[in-house]
Amino acid sequence: MINTIWGSTDKPVSAKRLTELLSAEVDLEGTLYIGYPIIGTPEGSFPIDALLVSPTKGLVLFNVVEGKILPDYNKMQDEGFNKMQAKLLQHQVLIRKRKLLVDIHTVTFAPAINQFENDEEYPLCNANNLVSTIEEFEDFDAEVFPALVSVIQAISTLRRGRKKRELHDQNSRGTKIKGLEDSIANLDSQQSAAVVETYDGVQRIRGLAGCGKTIVLALKVAYLHARHRDWTIAVTFNTRSLKKQFETLITTFVLEQANEEPDWDKIRILNAWGAPGGIDRTGIYYEFCRDHGVEYFDFGAAKTRFGSEKAFEAACDTALQGVKQLVPKYDAILIDEAQDFAPNFLLLCYEYLKDPKRLVYAYDELQNLGNSALPPAEEIFGKNTDGTPRVVIHPPETGNPKQDIILDTCYRNSRPVLSTAHALGFGIYRDKGLVQIFENKNLWFDIGYSESDGEIEDGEPVTLHRTAKSSPEFLEMHSPVEDLIQFEVFESHEEQTAWLVEEIRRNLAEDELIPDDIVVINPDPLTTKDAVGGARRELMQMGINSNLAGVTTIADVFTEPGTVTFTGIFRAKGNEAAMVYVINAQDCFDAFLPRDVARIRNRLFTAITRSKAWVRVVGVGKAMAAMKAEFERVKAENFELRFRYPTEDERRTMTTINRDMSRAEQDRNAKRRNNFADIISSLESGESFIEDYPEELIEKLQALLAKKSKRRRK
Repeated sequence: MINTIWGSTDKPVSAKRLTELLSAEVDLEGTLYIGYPIIGTPEGSFPIDALLVSPTKGLVLFNVVEGKILPDYNKMQDEGFNKMQAKLLQHQVLIRKRKLLVDIHTVTFAPAINQFENDEEYPLCNANNLVSTIEEFEDFDAEVFPALVSVIQAISTLRRGRKKRELHDQNSRGTKIKGLEDSIANLDSQQSAAVVETYDGVQRIRGLAGCGKTIVLALKVAYLHARHRDWTIAVTFNTRSLKKQFETLITTFVLEQANEEPDWDKIRILNAWGAPGGIDRTGIYYEFCRDHGVEYFDFGAAKTRFGSEKAFEAACDTALQGVKQLVPKYDAILIDEAQDFAPNFLLLCYEYLKDPKRLVYAYDELQNLGNSALPPAEEIFGKNTDGTPRVVIHPPETGNPKQDIILDTCYRNSRPVLSTAHALGFGIYRDKGLVQIFENKNLWFDIGYSESDGEIEDGEPVTLHRTAKSSPEFLEMHSPVEDLIQFEVFESHEEQTAWLVEEIRRNLAEDELIPDDIVVINPDPLTTKDAVGGARRELMQMGINSNLAGVTTIADVFTEPGTVTFTGIFRAKGNEAAMVYVINAQDCFDAFLPRDVARIRNRLFTAITRSKAWVRVVGVGKAMAAMKAEFERVKAENFELRFRYPTEDERRTMTTINRDMSRAEQDRNAKRRNNFADIISSLESGESFIEDYPEELIEKLQALLAKKSKRRRK
């Protein structure tokens, strides 16, 4: 079976025909990349039209021809071969005694050309002889295949630990975090596919905290830039401190892949709001207002005019309504943290695009720090004059790029840390009951949970656990569970501060951590400056430097080398650290208004999930003691989520987290249910018989029903 990853291509018709032919060949295995890889050369980037990575045939490099004019394909095959060989020779794992262990086959695929003389040395193919030509290639050494796949999928090694560390103890925290960073240095196949997969329209990327959404978006910007140097591309976000991170990621990737610096006139890293004052202050909304001659509101003016909760949403709405004629500016816009934006900001970005409107938005509903949720795409982008949606998110289709990408593997948080964050965020073990729930039950599976007891059915008990795939075991094997996550209760704020300062001192003096490894998060952004002042003063007296993100640093920088970072929750989003201290967690336990409980619990979820290794959740008083009691219940259940799934009536009384399900997905699910009901009705009425259906399908259905019955008997 062939899995196709659709990158950006300027030969769409021939590329689609190539995927159709190879996908239809049942005996052929592997992954077909369209528009990838991009190989850096002294002359700049060299994009490959298509590449098949097969366990039986090794590498097949395609030179794709669009139309009936045949280029000098001998020269093009030689050039592609030489560039790919040079790339592979950089990896010792693919070399034995100076010889490359991988045969690189080159093929020119020209489906529109019917008559030609074939050359065995330089194969030229159309639909008639493509498969037979590939079948003639010698079989590949299967033992080398995993290493080859690793090299091709290794889009970047951005996450490899590059911080300078003086390590003397092989069991210290410093040694452990370096090992973790090295283990997750390469993107996995799911993430690398998400980087390359390019859709000429609206594309969404969904995933939980730590799955790599920000890295995927940054690399996608760089990939599109390397592939299309003439495109003007913008990436935008809510947390200003992400700007430096995006700059680093994009620069590193372009240098790795294209052997040249990014053209910053073509790549714009922009805050969502922005203000006049030059390139460091500008933003998407500000530039949209300026380019369209509509009134611009800064935060103060918008707050006065529309109120603080609706300030940005109303400002965007006013701008959109004031436009007389749209002035498209960008070839692609990518949005990180989309869950923190009102839908009309996504619409503003959409209107700012040239055709085709390439908009990519990434989000995690559980990191929503407000009270709203993203509606389906059909609602966000409105309707055409005939009443049909301007944007429809289609389910995956063979031969087409994916519009909807789900990243379900978490490479930041260990299973105990992430399960604790979910348990507290949803209120799984809260005495007063759940505070929020997914609107669509299937989202539990999308984010990496599996049923270990019972089923997700209304009113029924269920136990959910994270799988080894969604939460890799190496993330928790470096330390005992008791060390990975701890909750502490103090009698006073002074006692909390004294404990925090001593722990940080020990981290630096004994644990071989460096200041950059430590982040202290206060969940309430309004109190952060005062809440952390005492700890920062005591650390300074010990000679330990610290910064308050966005206050003692410039707004676009989260952490500074050689300093411990203190921050409020909003600036912490999108960032991570080895050791995370969440202080004053009692503020996240309950709220005066019931509707605010989910919002403040999401703050705690976001804070906990900043941790790459260890997290300490601390607070003061009875509310913190109650929060710790919830954690102890999570721990007692071995970090599984055991609860009774709420009924439809009960869900109406709590906050629901919307899965952005498109109308097409809803229709497809309804069609499946109807089709199944039709089959049952046909069997019952005698219109059809069980023998009419394929035996293997009957056996699968029997196995599923037996499994369901066994669960219910437990």
